[in-house]
Amino acid sequence: MAKKQNLYKAIAVGKSLAAATLKRRAQAIGKRQRALARAKIKVARTARRELAAMPATHASVGVLIAEGDSWFDYPFHDILSDLEDSYGFDVESAAHRGDTVEDMAYSDGQLDDFARRVEKVLRTGVEPRAILLSGGGNDVAGDEFAMLLNHATSSIAGLNESIVAGVIDQRIRDAYVTILSAVTEICKGHLGHPVPIVIHGYDYPVPDGRGFWGGGLFPGPWLEPGFRRKGYTQMGKRKQICVKLIDRFNTMLEGLAGNPPFEHVKFLNLRNTLLTDATYKTWWENELHPTPKGFQAVTKKFAAII
Repeated sequence: MAKKQNLYKAIAVGKSLAAATLKRRAQAIGKRQRALARAKIKVARTARRELAAMPATHASVGVLIAEGDSWFDYPFHDILSDLEDSYGFDVESAAHRGDTVEDMAYSDGQLDDFARRVEKVLRTGVEPRAILLSGGGNDVAGDEFAMLLNHATSSIAGLNESIVAGVIDQRIRDAYVTILSAVTEICKGHLGHPVPIVIHGYDYPVPDGRGFWGGGLFPGPWLEPGFRRKGYTQMGKRKQICVKLIDRFNTMLEGLAGNPPFEHVKFLNLRNTLLTDATYKTWWENELHPTPKGFQAVTKKFAAII
């Protein structure tokens, strides 16, 4: 009962945030329209048949709008760039590396940026084919990660069940419900109906201490310091714990997708896409991010579900 009540509250928060965002954006749209009127510029909507007649350089198999973290905003290569370059999509992105799901859900600026992307797409006369949402890794990795672990030499070694439940099954879940609700309402406010949303739960990482571009002054590592602090020295044990944590996260997301009120949400299972055997460095660039080859493998699954 409490879980269902929390779900309803999170949905209500999302709707409230969406309503406030749509109100702000309506004011911004009015300001834009007045500016265009002063400049005597007419905003034309391009018909689908005109788009079909455009040269190949302007053609597209569909427009996607993305909100998320570094899997959508990674230097030189990521899922969104691969969707554009390898699969012919056009992507409007409000993603920003380092963002948490709570940032996305509860920050007015984040929702305003997303709504602005929706408006930009609609001004072309095209309806978004799907919304892509990536988040959760930054909510558990980094400085907070050690809190999820009991000490390796304790009688309760492994994940701390009560903390994991609080973080994944309550905090992150509620943030996801809120952002899904808000995104849905923003799309309904502009289109009158929801747009398909794709969410994913990452793959099993290898906590080997590699950060972005090898670490040093750059971000990361995000997992190894927590394991080391809690006495986990064996890679095999570290990987087992990561499997349990990623499975728990995926199970939570899978339970949201396709169920009321999120029948339009699709869950993408990316587990076992990136290898963790002796060849893992060809798939994982560091503890949290794929290599270009890894991103290509992940993007292939995104393209298939879209």
